[in-house]
Amino acid sequence: MECFRIDESGYTGFDLMNLEQRFQGAAAIAISDDEAARLIREYFPKLQAPELKYRSLVRRPGYHRPLLDLQRTVLSQHKCVTYVCDKRFLLVLMFLDYAVEPFYYEGGVNFYEDGQNYSLASLLYRAGPTLFGSEAFDALLVAFQHAIKEKSQEALRELVLAARRLKWQELPEALGPLVQASPECLSAIATPGVTTDAAMVVLQSLISRMEVMADGPYRVEHDQSKNLLTYHDLLQSYIDHQHEVEFRQSKIASLRFPLKLTSVTQVDSKSSPAVQIADVMIGAIIEAANGLTGLRPPLLDPKEVMSLYGETQFIHLVPSLNFAEQKEFRKGTQAAQMIDYFAKNFSP
Repeated sequence: MECFRIDESGYTGFDLMNLEQRFQGAAAIAISDDEAARLIREYFPKLQAPELKYRSLVRRPGYHRPLLDLQRTVLSQHKCVTYVCDKRFLLVLMFLDYAVEPFYYEGGVNFYEDGQNYSLASLLYRAGPTLFGSEAFDALLVAFQHAIKEKSQEALRELVLAARRLKWQELPEALGPLVQASPECLSAIATPGVTTDAAMVVLQSLISRMEVMADGPYRVEHDQSKNLLTYHDLLQSYIDHQHEVEFRQSKIASLRFPLKLTSVTQVDSKSSPAVQIADVMIGAIIEAANGLTGLRPPLLDPKEVMSLYGETQFIHLVPSLNFAEQKEFRKGTQAAQMIDYFAKNFSP
């Protein structure tokens, strides 16, 4: 059975405002351990470390060309996909999901129609610091993720106060419901199981692409990590879900049940050369994202790394102010129906 190996980078749990790790992502590669071991021997014949680790290798200039050549070979010869998201933007999207959308839903408005939520999130992400002041806007986002985590009346009150301290009239579509302490929104934030943890967003994005790439039933092996332990049962419930249903997410993405995915297991990366190569792939992309946004000087040329990827091999979640393009890309999205379906069938 075909097996995709997955590794991730940038996981910070519920805290999506972490300054040191702005991006989170994961890579999935359909490659056997034997083939992965052969490639490691070919490109790193003198490697003495017990496992291939991107962060360690990239610090040595002599390994820069082998790292690029390894990625080029993997991308040209194996099924693979890499996903990366700007965690701050994802937090803004989540803010709209829980602190805004329930208010519109109560009024019979499809907040997700043609990707309106993405356009508003992009506007809020880009203009929020200017309209409201960067410190005050950050305080709102911090208060939001704290309220989602704590779910206490005190945390909810602090969130409402944080919104009221802003010049919210500058963008009432995004802040009005919270300023009015919308009971629907506060209830959504306080719902058990609702979280700002990005792990499932990342994994769902990979699953949607693996489902397309896989010729038939397949399985996933993932490096041992806290977040997969946290969500293992939920992932298994996706695998076990046998109802036939499909949701369009965008022009190029959809999710259909039952999944072709049959199992998800964890392995020790030291014993899995394939997972080690996934570590290299996601490590290089995260570094490229940091380099392209000027967050820190890259050790590999970000443009050269990105040039290795084909159009269907890279998924990203970042803000875009090209609203017409976003509307066309997400035209006909069934995001609202998908959210309702997941809430009904996959409640924590």
